[in-house]
Amino acid sequence: MPDPMIEIVRRALGRSEPLKTAPIPPVIDPAIARLTQPGANLTDVFIQSAQQANFRLEEIPPDRIAHVLAEFLQLHQCKKVGIPNSPLFDRLGIPSALAAANLDVARWEESTLDAAYDLDCGITDVYAAVAETGSLVIRPVPHHGRALSLIPAIHVAIVEPAKIVPDLIDLLDKIAAEDRAPNITIITGPSKTADIEGSLVTGVHGPGLVQVFLLR
Repeated sequence: MPDPMIEIVRRALGRSEPLKTAPIPPVIDPAIARLTQPGANLTDVFIQSAQQANFRLEEIPPDRIAHVLAEFLQLHQCKKVGIPNSPLFDRLGIPSALAAANLDVARWEESTLDAAYDLDCGITDVYAAVAETGSLVIRPVPHHGRALSLIPAIHVAIVEPAKIVPDLIDLLDKIAAEDRAPNITIITGPSKTADIEGSLVTGVHGPGLVQVFLLR
């Protein structure tokens, strides 16, 4: 039975029956579809966009990230933190540095979703970062749950420049190249909500502070 709404749209277009072949979408000039132009410095574009999205961002040499991260957590009085099972973190010495700072470190694969509500901070790497929008892209997998970036009051993301893609078009191309399309979370800034009067409040339903450490 035809969908009544589709019938209304069809009549509005002056058609008496369904199309036998789908119309071919027009080819859009990349210069129109893409705001991040070819040859742009993706790292610089990402930094500017991330700051406009109200992320806090700091560039850190890889050999200092573990020390700086421990200092950041102590400054914000974080005692219990959650991390994924990340080869990047192991290579940078982050788990051992956090333990040496007397922080209670919970690895995601050894924890539970309920336990995420007791974390002061979730620390993650990223599946990708989008230069055009300054967004962080998290890919939830068994050893890297999305709750780490969505539940604690503070989220720290560690971004490698190689993970930065120009725009959402390139992000979707990256996803399409996967053997199996991943479930992803795109983070565009600290958690925000507004009441009926339009009063904006940060951090009610997720992290009120998102700190990005860009390895550079």
